Amino acid sequence: MNHGPSAHPLLITDFLYRARDMFADKEIVDHVDGAEVLRYTYRDYADRVLRLASALVASGIRPGDRVGTLAWNHRRHLELYLAVPLAGAVLHTINIRLSPDEIAYIVDHADDAMIFADPSLDHLLSTARERRPGMPVIPIDTDDQGAPTGTTLDSMVASAEAIAAPVARADDDLAVLCYTSGTTGAPKGVGYSHKSLYLHTMAACLADGHAISERDRALLVVPMFHANAWGVPFAALMSGASQILPGPHPTPAQIAGIIAAERVTYTGMVPTVAVDLLAHAQTAGTDLSSLRALVLGGSTPTLGLIRDLEALGIPVFQGWGMTEISPMATFSRPPASTDDDPERRWAYIRKQGRLLPGLQWKLVDEDGRVMPHDGISRGEILIRGPWVATGYYRADHPDKFDDGWLRTGDIGVVDEHGYLTIVDRTKDLIKSGGEWISSVALEEALIEHPAVHQAAVVSVPHPRWQERPVAYVVGDEGLDVEAVKAELADRVPRWWVPELIVAVDALPRTSVGKLDKRRLREQAAGTPDLWEPTTAADSPVPVTHADS
Repeated sequence: MNHGPSAHPLLITDFLYRARDMFADKEIVDHVDGAEVLRYTYRDYADRVLRLASALVASGIRPGDRVGTLAWNHRRHLELYLAVPLAGAVLHTINIRLSPDEIAYIVDHADDAMIFADPSLDHLLSTARERRPGMPVIPIDTDDQGAPTGTTLDSMVASAEAIAAPVARADDDLAVLCYTSGTTGAPKGVGYSHKSLYLHTMAACLADGHAISERDRALLVVPMFHANAWGVPFAALMSGASQILPGPHPTPAQIAGIIAAERVTYTGMVPTVAVDLLAHAQTAGTDLSSLRALVLGGSTPTLGLIRDLEALGIPVFQGWGMTEISPMATFSRPPASTDDDPERRWAYIRKQGRLLPGLQWKLVDEDGRVMPHDGISRGEILIRGPWVATGYYRADHPDKFDDGWLRTGDIGVVDEHGYLTIVDRTKDLIKSGGEWISSVALEEALIEHPAVHQAAVVSVPHPRWQERPVAYVVGDEGLDVEAVKAELADRVPRWWVPELIVAVDALPRTSVGKLDKRRLREQAAGTPDLWEPTTAADSPVPVTHADS
């Protein structure tokens, strides 16, 4: 008997055949502009995908070519998710929230051979078209009277026979290419191999992960350009879960309506979207009780958000990861011992969760020493595993990769049960008077004020103390920031209290919904006369930190 390794590669294209053969009648539901609803089955989906893959090969796409998509969350985008890898090419999902110049940079860097674009987004390719006049841009058909003419995705499908077999690829060949949002310099490409995505998909279906199964009806709220919508489309396809796509510009009201109408069981989103969804559901009385899991990611949800969502019967979870981790690393399913203790359960949900099987991590301090998992010691999280990047696409960034480990830039604490809590980003820590201030801890303390709903703290250079915190808050109308500051002094060390707290209508967000602290730092640094002359006697920062 041969006990050696199997020669069968792990290819994400296998998911298509599995869905067609085992879950042929499960449906894909496409909500067009929040109004028209189109439905078809995995059987129909597979037929279109196989035809589209054949058309791509006939059009000249060769193994390893990058094929870009500039599209909303809809069924034709989902077809490209599998058709491009079946043709042996690399799916490059382009962030629709970037500027034309940023998109042109990404398209150039990826050297895209072809791009499929929604007509409503075509203007974002203006600069890319000028730089690459020979690059085909294929319109993705719309479902209104303004449908494009000429070669379109649908015309390619209609003109082709199903591809006989996937174009041969090894499982370490790239299947997907995503770029980071570029908040710390130029966007960086992260390539995902077939094997890495296959294993990431398996982890997403674990009971202590997202637990996606054939019983689910998954609503894809997370943009499909953002780390493959957290990998949910592949997980749903592999497991046979029905998929519901919300179309362009889904509003909280539309998302709530889709959940109620389609009896959605699983969805994910950033906390800012969840806040608006909750507000709408509370006002309109929308029934969201079909949800067995609402997964939040991108930033830590407040205790109030978790509590209020669960009061509506919505189980809430949290995950942590990043583009470089495909993107899922942890999941915050609380331990069984908390089932009868809501307060403890909510506290665990606010943690970033346990590491998924297959990955390894460690915490290291500034000197590279490995810190214990004792719930107290903090350090930068280094992580490695089969779906963790070991380098960027066509770029060298040795500062991000250390002997096979990815330096995440997140500062965390891991408790004795393996639950992670993110306490800051390395770039967001504030060093004032030689001592560290946690921007995340300050934000948490600010949000504890009943009139403050959101908070962001950034560091600004200071003439005496090296750096000082400046806070931006969204709160009730007429918020008294001086009262907030006075109350904050009772919650944190006195020298942590920002001299400047600014009330704003909204906090800036990146293209994937995270706080854009770079913009806030620039705004704070540009504030005239930000720092009044200070002395050791009147500064909020003690000469020594003994009283902290």
